[in-house]
Amino acid sequence: MTLYTTHPSPLGELLLAGPEPGLLSSVTVPGQKGGATIRSDWRRDPAAFAEPVRQFDAYFAGELTEFSIPLVTAGSAFRERVWAALERVPYGTTVSYGTLAAMAGLAPNAVRAVGGAVGANPLTVIRPCHRVLGANGSLTGFASGLDRKRHLLTLEGVALS
Repeated sequence: MTLYTTHPSPLGELLLAGPEPGLLSSVTVPGQKGGATIRSDWRRDPAAFAEPVRQFDAYFAGELTEFSIPLVTAGSAFRERVWAALERVPYGTTVSYGTLAAMAGLAPNAVRAVGGAVGANPLTVIRPCHRVLGANGSLTGFASGLDRKRHLLTLEGVALS
């Protein structure tokens, strides 16, 4: 069974879901490409995600720079490798897809596949895919939309050109 709750945020209504209380497997914003949607066999349980909600509120208030929420995802070994590297990109910093590939121990020619893994990230904001930019520093694809990516980077103090 999957538990879920929704919570307002500056990005829109967050959909938080996971297999047990406190354990997140998905964070989605409205209109997110490839994002989760509530299914008929899911059970709403706001209390199950009280701590993640508290941390999201602190993050959006500029008071939290690192999430400490138990996470569980089921991606391919390649995706899990990229996602682990993504989790090491610090608050307020950005990396290129090429740098992220290197952080994951992958060859430079893996950049497109790395982009695919970043785009398939089921834990938006927590796993900071918004911190990945194009090689020239440009805002590039973001499943939640470039305006949301810009908002998150500005919140984290990243100067955008």
